[in-house]
Amino acid sequence: QVQLVESGGALVQAGGSLRLSCAASGRVFNTMGWFRQDPGEEREFVAAITWSGANKYYADSVKGRFSISRDNTKNSVYLQMSSLKAEDTAVYYCAASGGAPSSRSGEYDYWGQGTQVTVSS
Repeated sequence: QVQLVESGGALVQAGGSLRLSCAASGRVFNTMGWFRQDPGEEREFVAAITWSGANKYYADSVKGRFSISRDNTKNSVYLQMSSLKAEDTAVYYCAASGGAPSSRSGEYDYWGQGTQVTVSS
């Protein structure tokens, strides 16, 4: 049974940093990614990484501030967030796919339950 479990969400002040973690179980995925969603909004792509870690992709809104990484020995993916802004406030979801990286949520097969990130201004 595949399961993705996120952790690390918190309340943080603007300009601060936070690290999200996602532990996968059940199988190894070629692509792992992060999305975020505000209430009433569509789920938004944040970042994705391939199995080797050599290829990383970011939404324009987070480039230069967020960094995605993975540790295949722990079957985990991480999102290091810095210079956080109020508009980064959202529920962050970990996602996994056996295919190539994509910014489209429909391309991902498995999802975590989400972790809340709130940035106070």
